[in-house]
Amino acid sequence: MKIALIIENSQAAKSDIVHSALKSVVEPLGHTVHHYGMYTPEDKASLTYVMNGLLAGILLNSKAADFVVTGCGTGMGSMLACNSMPGVFCGLVIDPTDAFLFGQINDGNCLSMPYAKGFGWAAELNLQDCYRKLFEVERGVGYPKERAAIMAKNRGILKGLKAASCKDMLSTLKAVDPELLKAATAGEKFQELFFPNCQDDAIGSYLRGVIGA
Repeated sequence: MKIALIIENSQAAKSDIVHSALKSVVEPLGHTVHHYGMYTPEDKASLTYVMNGLLAGILLNSKAADFVVTGCGTGMGSMLACNSMPGVFCGLVIDPTDAFLFGQINDGNCLSMPYAKGFGWAAELNLQDCYRKLFEVERGVGYPKERAAIMAKNRGILKGLKAASCKDMLSTLKAVDPELLKAATAGEKFQELFFPNCQDDAIGSYLRGVIGA
């Protein structure tokens, strides 16, 4: 599984902590982490939580990533921005119980975490425990188990509702301010990571035209 990491500007100083915690858990499981930035607070490309959502939508809908890990100060802004995108189902994960239940019940494809609020001593251990509860087990099997069938049914209904209420991703990109799109994809490793992994020719072609790749 390709897991994309996106860090927003106010928390860029913690990029290495989050990246290391994520890799330490998921790489031994056979997953790959693609870090789309930010990498440091001094990066030329500055990502807001709104851009986090736009990036998550691009990566998941193009299948350049199978799962997105993101966040901001409280995790709320990134969660809202991600959930505004077609095909993105993002949960707010604060502790390992949140991670477990989100994976078992909601089986989403994106999580947002708070990297300022409550991010104190041994915060990296909480990150690792959250990632373990999400990625070390099979997702979507339900909790409690006796409600698994109704949970799966509701996930399907939610996906249908989202599809009915959202444009497809290419239409969304064409409706977005091109300058916002350029800013969201301006990270130093975006082109290196995205284009070789993009599986949607239409999205890839449109982005190449916008950003001049």
